Amino acid sequence: MTQEAFQQIAHTIPLQPGIYKYYDKEHTLLYVGKAKSLRKRVSSYFSKSFVGYKTHELVKRIHQIEFTIVDSEQDAFLLENALIKEYKPKYNIELKDDKTYPYIVVKREAFPRIFLTRRKINDGSEYIGPFTSAGKVRELIEFVKQYIPLRSCKLNLSKENIAAGKFKVCLEYHLGNCKGPCEGLQSLEDYQNGIQQMRNILKGNLGSVIAQFKEEMQQYAMGLEFEKAELIRKKIDHLENYQSSSVVVSKHLTNIDVFSIAKDDNKAYVNYLMVQNGTIVQTHSVPIETKLEETEEEVLVWVIGELRNTFNSMAKELIVPFPIEYPDPSIIITIPKAGDKRKLLDLSLKNVAYFKEELRKKKMLRLEGKTDDEQKKVLYELQQYLQLDEVPIHIECFDNSNFQGAFPVSAMVCFKNGIPSKNDYRRFNVKTVEGINDFATMKEVVYRRYKRLKEEALPFPQLVIIDGGKGQLSSAMEAFKELNIVGVTTVVGLAKNEEEIFFPGDSESFKLPMSSDSLKLVRRIRDEVHRFGITFHRNQRSKGTFKNELEQVPGIGKATIDELLRNFKSVKNIKLQSEQALAMVVGVNRATILTKYFKGKE
Repeated sequence: MTQEAFQQIAHTIPLQPGIYKYYDKEHTLLYVGKAKSLRKRVSSYFSKSFVGYKTHELVKRIHQIEFTIVDSEQDAFLLENALIKEYKPKYNIELKDDKTYPYIVVKREAFPRIFLTRRKINDGSEYIGPFTSAGKVRELIEFVKQYIPLRSCKLNLSKENIAAGKFKVCLEYHLGNCKGPCEGLQSLEDYQNGIQQMRNILKGNLGSVIAQFKEEMQQYAMGLEFEKAELIRKKIDHLENYQSSSVVVSKHLTNIDVFSIAKDDNKAYVNYLMVQNGTIVQTHSVPIETKLEETEEEVLVWVIGELRNTFNSMAKELIVPFPIEYPDPSIIITIPKAGDKRKLLDLSLKNVAYFKEELRKKKMLRLEGKTDDEQKKVLYELQQYLQLDEVPIHIECFDNSNFQGAFPVSAMVCFKNGIPSKNDYRRFNVKTVEGINDFATMKEVVYRRYKRLKEEALPFPQLVIIDGGKGQLSSAMEAFKELNIVGVTTVVGLAKNEEEIFFPGDSESFKLPMSSDSLKLVRRIRDEVHRFGITFHRNQRSKGTFKNELEQVPGIGKATIDELLRNFKSVKNIKLQSEQALAMVVGVNRATILTKYFKGKE
């Protein structure tokens, strides 16, 4: 749909909150989104300013727009999540988490059994969970059974069967693992009390269980049944030891959900800690594939809704690393600076960083695990697809990196025989380019790299990949022309996030087959140069190599700047914040200083 075509229908789009759906010519659902104001949100897709490659591709395919008006932003949020889950539109965020989670089921029957299951069926039974680990569930069930006698048999313990004396106690009764309800030796009320204690243990609420055991112990002691009292005392000791060995953050905290995020290009990673009664009872990390240019906040808000729904969270407070607009007004959003809540956030941040790095390592190992013949096959395949004169045994890839439009650096990675050759990686601090100019930056670093290879008579790669598309490719070719080495190697451009390959002078792009190992190799090279460049850039920032505009603000010190950048990620984002949002991070006085400074610059 063109801007002109959209302008003809823009006035018909409602201003109320709701969800919008984009369809292509075949009436295939492309995208579902939510909005406080449908007209404003949809209009942003058709603005004259460039909105990003992926969004641009989406807009080109839109043929029909449909709306559903709802009463509130929260209703829009819930409806959006439900529709994404049902239809899985091509351009929506995708949660790459296809696990079937285990539950503990309390079976709907007389004297209910408890056991692990992955099938949640509508049979009237109670399902506790889900849990992230089947091993943890089994451990919990075994732990519960040590202290709370519950039956494990499948007998039909109806009143009639028990009264008729159809059953006899088994070995579990004699071992003390069951109180013998099959022979009427345990009342249903007493058994249900044990079930309730089990629920409390699973929710981390051991205090009420311990209190009840202490009461029983006193009753046995008062009745001079000291052996039974001693058995109860041992149970209390074990429960208290279990509680102290659990990840207890603070007994003063109640139920809280903690989320953190790490994002790279079209991939994001989110960690979730579920805290109940001051104890971490669940921890889970998930990968997410973003389809458009979603911000960290947009991704995090969506994933929070998904995971809270999946794990049936009823927590009324969210701990997150930066301000978010969560659509449920009853939820408290906290960005802690110190104390137990800050420790929780730091723990979540460590978990998400570890999860992201482990996935990267596993991916590298899978690819490096190929045999020499398999690696050669991939390289021969890539040679054929790109019609190269030689097998690309030596490949180099360049990428520029900047911090939200500031502080440019560049990086180059080298792959030999299809695997990283890290000794040949190179970092470039930009020397000749003023400000942000991706094209000039690419020309400079390519010129510097191959000028050195030429002067030192070192071998050139068979393939050079320029990450960034046509503009960066043209700039790289200018460097090759100035060095008089055009034709020495094949140079191609790789469109950002699209995996479209451009050859110099070609107007049309080329795409490797989606299922090919060649495409997987190109993706791997692209991801590696992104990772290497971002790591270099981050290290330069942490060393204080770069200076930014915030350092010019009187009364704003390094600690404040670090805190602002950690929460808002960039100077650009900081400028967009309200004074109230800034005050939540750095206090009222500094927020006022910043707001006045930025207004004075406008």
